[in-house]
Amino acid sequence: MEPSLLNLDGRIVIVSGAAGGGIGTTTTRMLAEAGATVIGVSRSQKNIDTHLVPLADKGLAVVPVAADAETDEGIAAAMAAAKRARGTLYGLVNVAGGAAPQTWMRATRVTRTDWRALFSQNLESMFFMTQAVAAELRAQKLPGSIVSISSISGMNTAPYHIAYGTAKAAMVAATRTLAAELALDNIRVNCIAPGPTATPASEMFIDKDEARDRAAIAMGRRGKPEEQAGAILFLLSDLAGYITGQTILTDGGLNLKWTHLGADNTSLFLKDPGFKAAIQK
Repeated sequence: MEPSLLNLDGRIVIVSGAAGGGIGTTTTRMLAEAGATVIGVSRSQKNIDTHLVPLADKGLAVVPVAADAETDEGIAAAMAAAKRARGTLYGLVNVAGGAAPQTWMRATRVTRTDWRALFSQNLESMFFMTQAVAAELRAQKLPGSIVSISSISGMNTAPYHIAYGTAKAAMVAATRTLAAELALDNIRVNCIAPGPTATPASEMFIDKDEARDRAAIAMGRRGKPEEQAGAILFLLSDLAGYITGQTILTDGGLNLKWTHLGADNTSLFLKDPGFKAAIQK
């Protein structure tokens, strides 16, 4: 029987932002279940203890690393762990990023500090981690696959969240350029752009409203972390061996029904009146 094209046996994959309990943690689990040795990177030891240690305790090949992907030292720690692990370096998943609720605001209120922080968390962490992994793959003349998480906010407008949306859009542009530069090295670089997904992070500012979800999303519901992780696993695997430089919208068809802005041009997903009032000041 031919080996499964989803099989990642013997391959080392680094997941940056692995311990948040959402897409990163689910991706870590699914990659390990597919046979990979996963270097799970998080700057929060508490999150590592809560979400990654139990995976390792179950016998999955998950190596937790407490490191900050926004720093050179954190990237070096992740790479050192990958070099110590059993297997061959192959992949990277850039999950680290996101944005805290307080970063939502009118564009006229965004400061340089706000802007730079969101670009560091999202674009710079993705680029410099990718740079490190790609350099090591090239040095060893190894094939590889790199997947980053952009956002639906980077594919269209992002009212009251301009810095985040712009950083996520820049990730898409960086992915295309990296893919072109690395193609002849047999290193593929792709993105996914999730729509609203039920994760611990999203629950900080997105309430449960099934009627709203049915109206706004073609598939009528928010995504599951497993569905985002499934797209990542596909892009990492040999099934996607001829795909590079692409961004897959994993949004349940939200982009097909781009009607999620209300009469005040704020997202229908933001129901808390205090929060909406604060970001519109």
